[in-house]
Amino acid sequence: MSNTGIIDLVCKGSVAEAAHRLEALLKAKDLKIFARIDQAAEAATVGLTMRPMVLLIFGDPKTGTPLMNRYPSIAMDLPLKALVWESADGKTWISYNNPDFLQQRHGLEKRPFEPMEQLLYAATQPT
Repeated sequence: MSNTGIIDLVCKGSVAEAAHRLEALLKAKDLKIFARIDQAAEAATVGLTMRPMVLLIFGDPKTGTPLMNRYPSIAMDLPLKALVWESADGKTWISYNNPDFLQQRHGLEKRPFEPMEQLLYAATQPT
């Protein structure tokens, strides 16, 4: 586990392409997209520039609600988030909270969200 509790996956294609792939994969699994925030576009509205960066906030209330009932502190990290961003060297990345970190942080009995991790890995590659 990284010291920050974040996993970074390198992606093929642009931020827009990777964010679109991830959103499509999440929707195909009937996960709810609570928000899609284009951070670079928001920066532009106030006259600032930044490399492409999109934050997807998503989840499944059927899965998250029982966890929050049993472990109320996990509500600090739910819904789940994935950040699709471009690094200074032009690479595209997907970053998300490490499930091991979430397990330790909230005292969960087992590692959460393994199916979500599979979707995040799938989003790194074009179909």
